[in-house]
Amino acid sequence: MKNQALRGKLRESLTSILPIALIIIALALTFTPLDSGNFVLFLLGVVLLIFGMGLFTQGADMSMLVIGEKIGSSITKTRKVWLIALVAFVIGIIVTVAEPDLQILAEQVPAIAEKTPLGNYLLIFTVAVGVGIFLTIAMLRIVLHIRLSYLLIGFYALAFVLSVFVSPSFWAVSFDAGGVTTGPMTVPFIISLGVGVASLRAGEGQDDSFGLVSLASVGPIITVLTLGIIFQVNGLDYPYAVIEAPETTRNVLYSYVEGLIDYSKEVAVAISPIILFFLLFQIFSRSFQRRSVVRIFIGFLYTFVGLVLFLAGANVGFMPIGRSIGEVLATLWGGWLLIPIGMLIGYFVVAAEPAVHVLNKQVERMSAGAISASSMKRALCIGVCISLGLAMARILTGINIMWVLIPGYALALLLTFFTPPVFTGIAFDSGGVASGAMVSSFVLPLAIGACYTLNGGDTSFIMTQAFGCVAFVALTPLISIQILGIGYRLKTRKIKHNFLTAEEKILVYEVD
Repeated sequence: MKNQALRGKLRESLTSILPIALIIIALALTFTPLDSGNFVLFLLGVVLLIFGMGLFTQGADMSMLVIGEKIGSSITKTRKVWLIALVAFVIGIIVTVAEPDLQILAEQVPAIAEKTPLGNYLLIFTVAVGVGIFLTIAMLRIVLHIRLSYLLIGFYALAFVLSVFVSPSFWAVSFDAGGVTTGPMTVPFIISLGVGVASLRAGEGQDDSFGLVSLASVGPIITVLTLGIIFQVNGLDYPYAVIEAPETTRNVLYSYVEGLIDYSKEVAVAISPIILFFLLFQIFSRSFQRRSVVRIFIGFLYTFVGLVLFLAGANVGFMPIGRSIGEVLATLWGGWLLIPIGMLIGYFVVAAEPAVHVLNKQVERMSAGAISASSMKRALCIGVCISLGLAMARILTGINIMWVLIPGYALALLLTFFTPPVFTGIAFDSGGVASGAMVSSFVLPLAIGACYTLNGGDTSFIMTQAFGCVAFVALTPLISIQILGIGYRLKTRKIKHNFLTAEEKILVYEVD
């Protein structure tokens, strides 16, 4: 049974990775020819992505989803608000502090690192504390029955107010922080935690099962903006370095060996606190039988190997390809080819995010199939397609990022009053989930390469024009999923209406 499930995960990852791989191969054969070294890097990266995603999703199902649900339901049964708050805060920090995507972002902001002996860790700890605080708020929201949309409106309004006091060069990084934080390590655990807490709410649990990721995403935006105010960050510059293609097969293998070693260390650091927390929970609660504990540790092993393979494939195989494609596309037809190609990549790249599969399956399971994984995937693909079109247009025109973010979030928050509550949580969770490892390791380098070429090698524009891709990817699913929710509400109303008697229909019209 276990082998059959793993084979299913591998088939799923193959169908997810193959479209984006074929697009890149088509570009390499037409508009953006690649040298043989980078092409071999890319092909090996595709293989690692397929096996990595399959192993990771299988491992998440066996370990982190099970643990998160059990912890969520157990601490809620105690009815102790202080315990719920404390556990949420600790979990928020430990699952964030070593998130691989966050490490990448921290390296892009040397202006912060240079101002303190903590270096990159200052930004990492700032983001982790933001997740811890807002995950606590998210948990208390479920316990205290507070509507999610009210909190989202208040916190996003606060974020935009804080941005007034920060340099425009820091806006994109701050909003990107909200997207990269909810990566492959944090999302499965946080989602299952919310499901576990909400499972004890009879009749209302489904509406509150989602929303933890959304609040965990807005927290880092606020804390990073606050950090920018404290340190008066201004004039950020991107350390653009030329990426040389490997000349021989041996160099390709060396690149992957180094990458596998580095990401093994990073993932080990990332997963260790979760394992330690699970062991402490098991010692004090005895919630799992010995057989379940063994299965969970096997799941952790799958998760570790899968995430190492996935990150190595994405960062070693796809990152240089993304930069190279962006540089070449920027020279064709004034760079305007970037928009349709960016939209095409956006439609398919979201399916290659491991955390997206975790969310879609949880949504389908919690809704008893009423909200299918395929409809979720389609709405996410459309949203990210639009977002990358906007991101590429911003690189070409240089428009201010707030011209997109402010009306975009205003529309997303307005829709919360018209869509079913469960779709509000799912939509805002989807924004954080869609902006994961593939976006940061392929799409962002593509944008950086294009921006560098279009501005004649001037790196000062990269932080204000290329960065922000992650923020756009995190924004558009909020709208597309809520529109899906409105359609779902209208469809269910129509079905119910067809089964009403004539007298019941009159009563419905009078109520309306």
